[in-house]
Amino acid sequence: MSGADAIVLDGFLEEETVPGDLHCSTARFRLTVSPTDERTDEMILPCSVTDPQMAHQALHELTLGDQLRVTGYLRLTRTPDDPMSLVVTELVLLQPAPTFSNAFTATLERYGPYACYFDGDTDQVPVWTETGAWVGVADTPAELAQLLEAFEQRHGAGGDQP
Repeated sequence: MSGADAIVLDGFLEEETVPGDLHCSTARFRLTVSPTDERTDEMILPCSVTDPQMAHQALHELTLGDQLRVTGYLRLTRTPDDPMSLVVTELVLLQPAPTFSNAFTATLERYGPYACYFDGDTDQVPVWTETGAWVGVADTPAELAQLLEAFEQRHGAGGDQP
């Protein structure tokens, strides 16, 4: 194949890279490619690296969420159980994944019809229903199940009934 047959794709490392063999001289990873802003246009493409130096880079220097530019050859399926993949011949880190420090300590989690706010600065967990009705505050994350159970007993299984 000539260099003109190679394709170039930009994407994000979908999950941690894994060795392709016992000696870690090859590597495999999945790349999320999104040519437009539409989620329906996204594609997860399995990639393989056979160059030992590039495999070392992929295994030891890349992290989940890194933005990459890969150049390679698309290996199409020949049988129904043969996966399609990109054989990578060039790998460039465009932008490393953002790292979060301890400053990022709060998160909003959904538990069925409930939204819970976890803040790393306090053990208390405020809870609302998905429609915005106030449920209460669990003193610790371990007491969250008790709070939700008590709320459901008072207001029914759906949570929002009077």
